[in-house]
Amino acid sequence: MSYLGAAFNEKRTPQSQPIPNTNQVPNSAGGFSFPVDDWIRLHRFLILGSEGGSYYAAERTLTAENTEAVQRCLAADGERVVREIVAVSSAGRAPKNDPAIFALALAASLGNDATRRDALGALPLVCRTGTHLFHFAQFVDGMRGWGRGLRAAIGRWYSEKPVKEVAYQAVKYGQRDGWSHRDMLRLAHPKPDSDARRILYHWITQGWERIGDAPHDQKDLQIVWAMEKAKLPGTTAKTVAELVRTYELPREAVPSGLLGERIVWESLLERMPLTALLRNLATLTRVGVMESRTWQNHIAVQLTDAKRLKAARVHPIAVLAALKTYVQGHGERGKHTWNPVAKIVDALDAAFYASFGNVESTSKRWVLALDVSGSMGGGTVGGIIGLSPRVASAAMAMITAATETNVETVAFQTSLQRLSISPRQRLDDIVKTISDLPFGGTDCAQPMLWAMGNNVEADAFVVYTDSETWHGKIHPAQALRQYREKTGIAARLIVVGMVANQFTIADPDDAGMLDVVGFDTATPQVIADFAKG
Repeated sequence: MSYLGAAFNEKRTPQSQPIPNTNQVPNSAGGFSFPVDDWIRLHRFLILGSEGGSYYAAERTLTAENTEAVQRCLAADGERVVREIVAVSSAGRAPKNDPAIFALALAASLGNDATRRDALGALPLVCRTGTHLFHFAQFVDGMRGWGRGLRAAIGRWYSEKPVKEVAYQAVKYGQRDGWSHRDMLRLAHPKPDSDARRILYHWITQGWERIGDAPHDQKDLQIVWAMEKAKLPGTTAKTVAELVRTYELPREAVPSGLLGERIVWESLLERMPLTALLRNLATLTRVGVMESRTWQNHIAVQLTDAKRLKAARVHPIAVLAALKTYVQGHGERGKHTWNPVAKIVDALDAAFYASFGNVESTSKRWVLALDVSGSMGGGTVGGIIGLSPRVASAAMAMITAATETNVETVAFQTSLQRLSISPRQRLDDIVKTISDLPFGGTDCAQPMLWAMGNNVEADAFVVYTDSETWHGKIHPAQALRQYREKTGIAARLIVVGMVANQFTIADPDDAGMLDVVGFDTATPQVIADFAKG
C-alpha cells in the first residue's frame, strides 16, 4: 500500500515531483520549484541582469525570458514598472545600470501613452551619464521610431543640465555603442538658452575652431579648452598633469600616450571619483603611485568612507570585482601584472562591508546555507567575469555573518558540510575557500534536514541559491515545516535568489518564507527585518 501514499503526500514529496495542491512548475534541472511572479522576476532582472546567462540558460535565452516578464508587467501596470526602475537605479541598488536602462527603453517603447510619458520623464533619473544615454539610444532605436516625444526627452536631458555638467559629460563620455553626443544633439535639436550653451553645442557637433593659449573666457567651457589643449602635439606629461589639476580633466581626456606616466595619475587621483578609483587600482599600482605611503593612505581613506561610498552609488559587486581582480595581480584580459599592496587589499575588504550600509544585529539564531552545487558554478553575477553565483553567495552571506553573533554557516549540494569561515577572515580568502569546494547535485532541503538531525536551533534559515533543486526526497518548504513541528520554533526561510530566473524554493502561500534578490544593497536589512518579524 506504500506506493499509494507515496503518490499523494503533501508533507513529504520527492523534489522530482510537484507538491500536491500547489502551483509548482518544472525547473531547469528536472525538479519542481515554485514560480515567482512577474514582479519578482522584474526585480531580479533589474538587480542581477542576465549578462553571462546561467548554468542552464544562455545569455540570449535568459534575456528573452526576462524581457517577456517585463512586458507582462508593463501590460499589467506600466507606471508601477517605471517607479520600480527609478527606485532601483537612482538608489544604486544594482551592480550595473544596464538592465534598468533596457527596461526603461521597453517602457518608453511598448507601454501605453501614460507609461511612455512616465518613462521619458524618468530618463534623466535613470540615464545619469552620457554612457547611460547612449545605451538607452541603442536599446530604444531597435524598439521604436524617433518620434517627437523621444526627441524632446533627449533634448531635455541636455537643456536641463547646467552648462558645466554637459561640458563634463561631453569630455568624459564622448561616444559608446556607436552613438555620440553629436548624434544626440542632431536628433533632438535642443535650443541653447545662453551663449555658453550655444558654443558648447557647436563644439560637440562641429568641433573647436581654434585653440588659443589662454583658457576660454566662459568658465563653464574651460574644461573643453583644457581637453583640446592636452591633445595638441608635443604636450608633455607635466603640462597635462597641470591641466588635470586646474580644470578637473577626467582620465578620458588624457591622451593615451601619456596614460603610463605616474605624474599624470597622481594628478588624476587628487579628485578621482570612487567608481573610477576602483577601476584603476591596478594601473595606479603598476605605474608606481602606490610606492608612496601618502597615496596609499589617501586611497584607503577614500575606499572606506561609508558616506562617500553611498553618495557615489558604489555597489558592493563593484568592490568585490575590484578586490577579486586586484589580489590576483593580473587582469582577466590583457597582459598587465602588478604586485598588490596589502593596505589596499584590506581597504577593499572593509569597503565591501561598508557599501551595504549599516545593518543592525537582530540577536536571532541563524543558519546561512550556501548552495555550492554544479548549477551555481555557471554564469556570472552582474556580468562580472569569474564572479559565479556560487562565489558571490559567499560574499553575500558574510554581510549577515559580520552583523550577527549567533551564526552557523554551511555549504550544501546533495550533502552538507559546516564551513569554518569567519567575517574576520579577509573576503578573498573566503571566496577562495568556496571556490575550492567540490560540485554536485542540488538538494535545497539539506539545511533544514541537517538542523533537525543535529538539534540545531535556528530562528532563520537563509539559503543562497538559484532554486534549481531536484535531488532530495523532500521539498525544502516541507522540510522547513517539519523542522518547525519538531522544534516548536517558528523558523523562517529567506531565499536569496542569485540568478534572474523564474524559480524559488519559498512557498508563496507561507508567510514565514521570503524571496529576496542577491546583491540588492537593500537585501541585508530586509533579511534582518523579516527575521525579526
